[in-house]
Amino acid sequence: MPYADLREFLGVLEREGQLVRYSAELLPEPDVGALSCAAGELGATAPAVLLDNIKGYKGKKVAVNVHGSWANHALMLDMPKLSSVQSQFFELVNRWERYPGQVEWIEHAPCQEVVIDRDINLYEVLPLFRIHRYDGGYYLSKACCVSKDPEDPDNFDKENVGIYRIQVQGPDTLGYQVATFHDGGVHFQKAERRNAPLPVAICLGNDPMLSFMAATPIPYDQSEYKFAAALKGAPFALTKCLDFDLDVPAFTEYVLEGEVLPGERVVEGPFGEYPGTYSGVRKQLLIKIKKIAHRRDPIFENLYIGRFWTEHDQLVALSTSLPLYKEVKESIPEVKAINAIYQHGLTAIVSTRVRFAGFAKRVAFRVASTPHGATFCRNIIVVDEDIDPFNLQEVMWALSCRVRDQRDIIFIPDTEGSVINPVAAKSGGMDRKLIIDATTHAAPEEELEDIVLIEPSEKVPAFKTLLLNLQKAGAPSTPASQSPACRGPRAGGAK
Repeated sequence: MPYADLREFLGVLEREGQLVRYSAELLPEPDVGALSCAAGELGATAPAVLLDNIKGYKGKKVAVNVHGSWANHALMLDMPKLSSVQSQFFELVNRWERYPGQVEWIEHAPCQEVVIDRDINLYEVLPLFRIHRYDGGYYLSKACCVSKDPEDPDNFDKENVGIYRIQVQGPDTLGYQVATFHDGGVHFQKAERRNAPLPVAICLGNDPMLSFMAATPIPYDQSEYKFAAALKGAPFALTKCLDFDLDVPAFTEYVLEGEVLPGERVVEGPFGEYPGTYSGVRKQLLIKIKKIAHRRDPIFENLYIGRFWTEHDQLVALSTSLPLYKEVKESIPEVKAINAIYQHGLTAIVSTRVRFAGFAKRVAFRVASTPHGATFCRNIIVVDEDIDPFNLQEVMWALSCRVRDQRDIIFIPDTEGSVINPVAAKSGGMDRKLIIDATTHAAPEEELEDIVLIEPSEKVPAFKTLLLNLQKAGAPSTPASQSPACRGPRAGGAK
């Protein structure tokens, strides 16, 4: 890989014409959010933008839209920047098999060049801005949050790196939204049951491959660091936190070390989320920051998230599609590809070889039963193997020409859903599944030409009468040889 961290990747983007340096003065709000939105709307070759002249934040740098186009995504994979979405998908499929990659620890890491351990004030250290007009505060929307399993802290593979929603609540406090089914949520529940704080490291400005993996739903006991190393084909450099036994990227720009406090909750929200709507206000976890470390001349990276198409959609596009594909293909090898790039997989398109009638529905049910699909995949479209699920023109043709009547459309009410999706939030998190079979109709096995019905023996009525009479009389059964249906000539021959 031609880069080791965010800084080197920005250099790669600049050489490929995928970075814009913007030095005109900007207001923190609404300019930075508006510019981030504009960058993401420039299409398949939208550039990253590096800002260095934000009013009130003299000398501070902000990077936006780093993952915000398929060209940038391809360069992250060290592929030609015009590589198709499908080719990037299958490149990731091949690299997935390299897991686990190698990690290494280094001392005197660049991320700890500057240390702040007193009078902590996030408002002074970070160039904060609201992403959307009605956000409830400043959000760290692209932070990699590191925590360990309190019950198995020495198990490196259970150390989690995830991107979760973080709102600045005060100079040294953060609101922390992490769902109970997320690995970070599992860690906190285990800590809170012990009435113990959970150490957490919040890393800002990361290697783009680590950000990709932090947004990927992988099994609980698989390491995001080892996956990032496997996908890059090079060891991933880590260092230890200053105060806690946590492993953090050695070349990250900022590390906020703190604890999630047990029994404490704080009002958090609203925030403009990936369905394109503001989420509600809820009580979330509270993080107390104990120490800050950062590189000299650090770069603050944030993520624009909102109505499609945004950098968030780009970041979680293939990181959602790949795990779904691997999980489904394990039990149904006929599956060719899964496109779940739309709003974190709320709509998923599956390409498969159809073995028999009804096979597409089997595939859809399997998608809906995966950990991610159970919550997020509310619209599941199944197409034939001759359709590229990443090519919407081909998919729309299949929908137009291969979907029959109600036999190919299934509606399943009252299923679980994501509370961030407004249609599910209004019903307490309950949603539905819509399955569309857009595959070529496969006829069932041919019926036998000669259909012969089973008819009872002609002796059945006599036996029924005999059994009924015996039941009424309470008499012992007559030996079979003397039954009406079986009685033959007397011993001794004919009369």
